[in-house]
Amino acid sequence: MSQSELSPHWDTVQRVAPILYMDRLEPFKPIRVGVTVFEATAPSPSFDRTVEIDPERVRLAVEYAIYWDYDIQHLYELEHVWIYVGHDGQIVGCEGSFHGRYLVGLLRDRSNVTEDGRVKLYSQPGKHAMSPLEEVFRLLPNVETCCMEEAGKDGLLEPAMFRGEFKRGGRDDELSERHLRTFAFRPSFDYVPHEWTPDIFVPWSELRREIPERMKALLASLE
Repeated sequence: MSQSELSPHWDTVQRVAPILYMDRLEPFKPIRVGVTVFEATAPSPSFDRTVEIDPERVRLAVEYAIYWDYDIQHLYELEHVWIYVGHDGQIVGCEGSFHGRYLVGLLRDRSNVTEDGRVKLYSQPGKHAMSPLEEVFRLLPNVETCCMEEAGKDGLLEPAMFRGEFKRGGRDDELSERHLRTFAFRPSFDYVPHEWTPDIFVPWSELRREIPERMKALLASLE
């Protein structure tokens, strides 16, 4: 997101960006993060929910729509983290997307808030769902098989907000599945922090335009 578009929130967006801990063997890294800042209750532009702002305790909320080209089971991946900032500038709440829903991302004892005031979240190996506790992923029966035997099984994902913009037919699913199988891996469950690059944050509107172009180029490269 350009500083002109985000001003006066640019510094806050960078300062409170979550720290993602990803599997040491994770084959995919985030490509871009589409940012939306909420100063009042409003629908999310990229997730099926309303972001609620309690003005007594929350000054603003930052939605980080984190885009990957790949999920281990399908092309196209968009996960979300919501950070709620109080009037004193400190984080007062957090949520993270989890397989189409979302979980509270801030532990009650705030033990996953770092010394520099950022929330530490774990990203599910291969699938990128968010959780403040990595043990949650071990409760998923297919946490390993989804990265191995089930790699690529969902082909190309084209959600409703992109319908008709990049998927051309069943051939895309076949190409996607074959390609994703080459990334199959057994998760190590050893997590390391992911470092955001300086150009990672863009307005959601910019990322919304970029995604279809990226997907069309990727599909063309698989032919």
